Amino acid sequence: MKALIQRVKYASVKVDGKTVGKIDKGLLVFLGVQKGDGQENAAFLSKKICNLRIFEDDNAKMNKSLFDVQGQMLIVSQFTLCADTSRGNRPGFEGAALPDEAKKLYEYFCACVGQTGMPIQKGVFGADMKVELLNDGPVTLMVEK
Repeated sequence: MKALIQRVKYASVKVDGKTVGKIDKGLLVFLGVQKGDGQENAAFLSKKICNLRIFEDDNAKMNKSLFDVQGQMLIVSQFTLCADTSRGNRPGFEGAALPDEAKKLYEYFCACVGQTGMPIQKGVFGADMKVELLNDGPVTLMVEK
């Protein structure tokens, strides 16, 4: 399981021109589910991301978590994170989980984050989404399990 996270001032996701998820200060999380991933991967990543100290304290050091800054999380499924680009010029997606399994684990990840009390918004699994954001820093990290 892979999560590309971006620290944002704001982020939103639209499907068919309608906003389906929107946050202010927080984290935009693109989540890719790979073959062989399970609930333990989702639980580990959700805990890790919620507790990552990537927000600045009063001394401009990355020392605060999403909880500390009372931020929000926008979670968007993104199977393209599982792309294999090692051969040729066309990405291969053989490593991505099948849609039914990926959706279950995406929803489980969202539920794990939600159980912490973290305010979350979501994209629509499998939809053609348009994501808008203002990256803060910029801070962008890849977290894997």
